[in-house]
Amino acid sequence: MNKPLEGIRIIDLTHMLSGPYGAMILSDLGADTIKVEPPHGEGTRKLLATDPNNSIDGMGAYFITLNRNKRTTCMDLKSEKGLQLFYDLVKESDVVISNFGAGVPQKLKIDYDNLKKVNPKIITCSISGFGSDGPGSKRPAFDQVAQAYGGGMSITGEDANHPMRAGIPIGDLGGGMFAVMGIQSALLERERSGEGQHVDISMVDVQISLLNYMATMHFMSGEDPFPIGNSHFVHVPYNTYPTQDGHLVIAVITDNFWQNLKQVVNFEGFEKEEFDGQPGRLAAKDFIDGNLNEIFATNTTKFWLDQLNEKRIPAAPVNKFSQALSDEQVLHRNMVIELGHPNGKSTKGPGNPIKFSRTNEESFTPAPVLAQDTDEILSEVMGKTADEIAALKEEGVIK
Repeated sequence: MNKPLEGIRIIDLTHMLSGPYGAMILSDLGADTIKVEPPHGEGTRKLLATDPNNSIDGMGAYFITLNRNKRTTCMDLKSEKGLQLFYDLVKESDVVISNFGAGVPQKLKIDYDNLKKVNPKIITCSISGFGSDGPGSKRPAFDQVAQAYGGGMSITGEDANHPMRAGIPIGDLGGGMFAVMGIQSALLERERSGEGQHVDISMVDVQISLLNYMATMHFMSGEDPFPIGNSHFVHVPYNTYPTQDGHLVIAVITDNFWQNLKQVVNFEGFEKEEFDGQPGRLAAKDFIDGNLNEIFATNTTKFWLDQLNEKRIPAAPVNKFSQALSDEQVLHRNMVIELGHPNGKSTKGPGNPIKFSRTNEESFTPAPVLAQDTDEILSEVMGKTADEIAALKEEGVIK
């Protein structure tokens, strides 16, 4: 294998989306990720599992996508023998990632304070809605809760009376992405200190971080921003415009782009000196956008994009999934891959967006069926004999 995280072993205790997504990224980067599931299986296995349009032989799109490149075993962590077996696995691992509710890792005795006694170099990472401490830490949260609580939903949509969540679950996915950053940073620091530590990721913290410069603007002005659809509060024209057969976006963020755009649309009403600077265009935002709506509606998306691209004006079609996932640039970057099923069938899904010049292998093994790799993990990783494995199965400690 030629991947950057080769040699790192991850124990994946996650469920639903934020945790599995973070563990998926680490797996794509080469970590040996062992998904430890309860005897009945991780809950995401059931999502879409019986939907004929979105499953393969009882495995839904969620699980097929999020658990590629992982191995799996089942352990009953609520039993004493199951917990001890888990500790044996922790001794042979680098990272434990989970997204249980607040207090659950401590209750199960699989939190950092317990696991560091087993392996002082272990790194643990928890992803939760509100973090591990503070007055709101015990509140439950899923994606939409994080989006709403973190402020981003208040500026998404057409107006303040109709708050809108992001179309993709950025609350969950953001938590998973920042977990990857935290884990990799902890691994790097461990090279210097020789010690593990805990990485505490709050989905709401991530949403606050993503407010970025807009949060600073709020503190400076004292004002709450409001939704403005697809337009911009500084740049004009910067919006979505209808065409004969769809929509396109343009992003005129410099005066030079504006001069080039005037050549493309050839509209006499734009030949005003005050429009040649950003302040003048911002003051005439409704006029400029209104006329561009009419102009772009006179021809096809491709017609306009050909001219906009020729003038190097930042522009794009508003692609449907079918268009984005068949785009030649996307395909060239290997961002559409085969996602297999253990039975040999397959579908397609998104690839790994992190590209390397040297450790650049991109391979994707199928998401496993429940307990598929138990014998292999216990024998090869933990040194258990066939008799010991059989006895553990007989006692119901593993499946």
